[in-house]
Amino acid sequence: MLFPAILKSIVRTGNVRLIDGAGKVHHYGDGTSPQCTIRLGARHLDYTLALNPELSIGQAYMDGLLTIEEGTLFDFLEIAAKNYRNFEQMPWFSLLSRIMRRLKQHNPIKRARRNVAHHYDLSGQLYDLFLDKDRQYSCAYFTSADDDLEAAQEHKKRHIASKLLLDRPDLKILDIGSGWGGLGLYLAEETGADVTGLTLSAEQHKVSEGRATAAGLADRVRFCLRDYREELGQYDRVVSVGMFEHVGKKNYDEFFARLGDFLTTDGVALLHSIGYSDAPGPINPFIRKYIFPGADIPSLSEVFASVERAGLVVTDVEILRRHYAETLRHWRQRFMANRQRIAALYDERFCRMWEFYLVLCEIGFRFRSMMVFQMQLAKRADSVPFTRDYMVYWEQAHSTMANSRIRAAE
Repeated sequence: MLFPAILKSIVRTGNVRLIDGAGKVHHYGDGTSPQCTIRLGARHLDYTLALNPELSIGQAYMDGLLTIEEGTLFDFLEIAAKNYRNFEQMPWFSLLSRIMRRLKQHNPIKRARRNVAHHYDLSGQLYDLFLDKDRQYSCAYFTSADDDLEAAQEHKKRHIASKLLLDRPDLKILDIGSGWGGLGLYLAEETGADVTGLTLSAEQHKVSEGRATAAGLADRVRFCLRDYREELGQYDRVVSVGMFEHVGKKNYDEFFARLGDFLTTDGVALLHSIGYSDAPGPINPFIRKYIFPGADIPSLSEVFASVERAGLVVTDVEILRRHYAETLRHWRQRFMANRQRIAALYDERFCRMWEFYLVLCEIGFRFRSMMVFQMQLAKRADSVPFTRDYMVYWEQAHSTMANSRIRAAE
C-alpha cells in the first residue's frame, strides 16, 4: 500500500492516525501536536493518493472519500506542511518537481476570460457570506492583532493608496484587475482622481458599475470589461491588486512591458501580489485545477528579472508576511459559519472543495513559503521622493479623516 508507506516516511513531527481503505489502523509521527485521525473511504485510495498527493488528497477530501474523524482539516494540513521537507527528499518528488517547474502557463485573452469566469462569476451571495462589506478579495493589512476583517481591509486600501504618491487631485489612475470596484471607488473618493478599472469578470463589472453610479462617481470612475492587453492610453498612476497571479509565467515580460506603456514619464505603479519567498515553482495543482485555473505564483527573482527587461525601476518593495494568513483565517471562519447557506447555494462537495482551498492557502502562508509583496515601480528613479515619509504622512492623514467620518456618522 503506497500511501500508508509514504506517510510513514514523511510524518515525523505531529501525530497522524490513518484508517486505510481496508479498515486497518496506522500510526505516524512523534505523538506531539497537532494530532488527527483520517479515514480513507475506498481501497483504491491506498494507491491513488500516492501518485500525486498534492492534487489527489484535495480531490479525495472534496469527494468525501477522505474524512477527518478526529482533529480538523487544518490540523492534518499543518502536519503535512511541517513535514514537507521530508516529502521533498523522496526520490520521485525531485523528478515531478522538475517537470512541474518547466510548465509555464500560457494565458491568451480568451482563455484568461474563461479562467476568470470560473471563479469570479460565481454567485454574489457566496462572496457576501465570507468577504468584508466592500468585497475586498485580497490580502488585508492588519495594524494590530485586534483588527477585525472590515478594519483590516480598510487599512489595506489606505496602505496601497499611500504608495501611489497621490499628490494632486487631477491624477488619472488605472486599476488592473479592479474586482468589485472597492479600491477604485476609494481612490476617487479620497483624492478626486479619475479612475479606470479593468476586469474580465462580467459579474464584477456589473456590480462595480452599479456601485459607481450609486456613489455619484460615474463621471470619473468607470469600469471596463477588458483585458489589460487591450487597454490604450497613458496614466499617472497604475495599481494592480491580486491580479498578477493570473497573468501566467510566460506573460510576465509582456505584463511589465504594457505597464511601462501605461505609465506617463513621471508615473508611479503599485503591484500587490502573492509570491513565493524561495525558488520559483508551480502553483499547487489542486488550486490550479479546481479554484483558479490558469493561475500561477511568482517568486521575487522572476518578477525582478521581468521588471529589468521592461526597463522599469523598482522604487520600493514591502513583504507582507503573515497578513494573508490572518485574512484567510477570517475568511475561513466566516465561510464555515455560513456553511449551510453556502451548501444551499451549491452543494456539500462545493463546500468541501472551498474549505480545502481556504485551509490549504492559510497553511501556505503560515507554515510554508507563500507571502504577499507590494512593489512600487516607475520609469525614473526620481519619480518618488528620497524617503518613504510621504507614505506615512498620507496614511496618517487619511486615517484621521476616516475616523472623523466614523464619529460623525455615529
